[in-house]
Amino acid sequence: MKWRYLLVVAITFGFFAGLVSAEVDCGEDTSCIQKQIDELNILLNTNKGEASKIQAKLKSIQSQISVAVTKLKITEANIKDRSEKVSTQYLILSVKIREMYMRLRSQPLWISLFSTMNMGEVRRELAYRQDSNEADKQMIVSLVSEIGKLEADKKALEKQKLQLAKLQADLDAQNAVFQKEIKEISTKIAVLSARQQAILAEKQGTFTTTVGDVPLADDVNARPDYNPGFSPAFAAFSFGAPHFKGLSQYGAFGRAKSGQNAETILHAYYGGVEIKKDYDTGKQISVSGYGRMDIETYVKRIYEVPNSWGDEGGFEALKAQAVAARSYALAWTDQGNGGAICTTQACQVYKNADKGGNWERAVNETKGWVLWSNGKPLKSWYASTSGGYQESYTDSYSGYTTPSLWDTPSGRGGWTSQAYEKVGGSPWFYKGWYKGTSGDTCGRSHPWLTGEEMADILNAWVVLKSGSDDRVSPVGSCWGGNPYSLSELKSKAGGSGYSSVTGVSVSYSDGGYTSNVHFETDRGGVDISGADFKKIFNLRAPGRISLKSGLFNIEKK
Repeated sequence: MKWRYLLVVAITFGFFAGLVSAEVDCGEDTSCIQKQIDELNILLNTNKGEASKIQAKLKSIQSQISVAVTKLKITEANIKDRSEKVSTQYLILSVKIREMYMRLRSQPLWISLFSTMNMGEVRRELAYRQDSNEADKQMIVSLVSEIGKLEADKKALEKQKLQLAKLQADLDAQNAVFQKEIKEISTKIAVLSARQQAILAEKQGTFTTTVGDVPLADDVNARPDYNPGFSPAFAAFSFGAPHFKGLSQYGAFGRAKSGQNAETILHAYYGGVEIKKDYDTGKQISVSGYGRMDIETYVKRIYEVPNSWGDEGGFEALKAQAVAARSYALAWTDQGNGGAICTTQACQVYKNADKGGNWERAVNETKGWVLWSNGKPLKSWYASTSGGYQESYTDSYSGYTTPSLWDTPSGRGGWTSQAYEKVGGSPWFYKGWYKGTSGDTCGRSHPWLTGEEMADILNAWVVLKSGSDDRVSPVGSCWGGNPYSLSELKSKAGGSGYSSVTGVSVSYSDGGYTSNVHFETDRGGVDISGADFKKIFNLRAPGRISLKSGLFNIEKK
């Protein structure tokens, strides 16, 4: 009866054992995950424009929840296995106790011993039974301990399951808010009038000068070291100018100066596309205004990059450009079976005379080389300067998709100091734009704004968030219309208006664009998504001052 009582007490104690606190790593710590969800909530509420940060946070938390769920499944399986072992151990012990109990009931121990054994044998038998009893006691202690741990682990497991379910529900709710925010980004600023759209189209449009025609010196007033003569002063500087896809001409120049050959350069910008080296050099294509000619004659008359690059360590860049120009023309004209290719920067700059010099040599050394995919030439886009980040694009003609990349030797970490376009000396790598396409400045001699003028940009943002207003347009005689004055626009913004800006900082996405702009104002801090700021800046900035790229910075002096 004593053994039976002890076992009952042990089992009862096991069911009421306190929870055993287990040490877990961060990936399974629900309080750690909850803290991150709380941080995400703050990020959503205070800085909704930074979509990239929020998305990264969501992915990080989801990953941690997934890790925790996986570990819980493993723990659950371990508990099940341990439960089965305990059950087996319990059955063995039960049988032993039952047998002992039956023997004790059948006859007293001393009668059994003395009737069949001498004294020495009795002592040995008693010692054996004592050892056996001690072993049974140890088994009971172990069983009690294991049962207690099992019950504690089961309770902890159920608690963590509930916590993770709640965390997942919280995360889903946060994600719903985030997705709603992303959906609303494009509609934050009211629908613009045709006149406002025309202003944006002109300000956001690229320059018309080709790389082959421009001097390698830039307007000193458009550089960040220019002194506007007042403080605080703010200026928006674009990295590159549209578009940003395919080969960067100045990036290729920088890569060539760094020792890369034409094939390496082409693969850097166009990825794993094939470089076919035996294309028919007699293939005829149509050129707008000049009739049909063979592809090699056509490429010798492309004026896209300067011959001087060949004498400055950039000959391999000329060769890469020749291959890109040849491939582009063949894709544009459907290998001579389609329409004529235009002769302006809208297609490729063509003049009806051989360019000669290093360019002709580069064309000859790459004769028959064509970027090739799915049995067709690649429509190989290229542009002067991307600002250090190349966007991916899909060519509908060949079906090939190019990679996106930070155009530096060490990826994102090398931007901006190691950017190949800086090595190539691009005058458009980092520039403040204040001139129109014809060179007019609309009365502004530099891109710098006062603190009040920058606050005016914020007031335009406030007004257009509330609804359409055609008077939100640039101040300056060159645009006509009836734009608000600075004081009128501030009054229109009402209680949400700003009088001055005193500080600024920007955040960049790993995807190659400015994700958020933070301003310090007379009304405290304010955040605007990079896309919204670019749009409102180009719509309201005075004169011809504009941003040409979604990858930009705001300088302060």
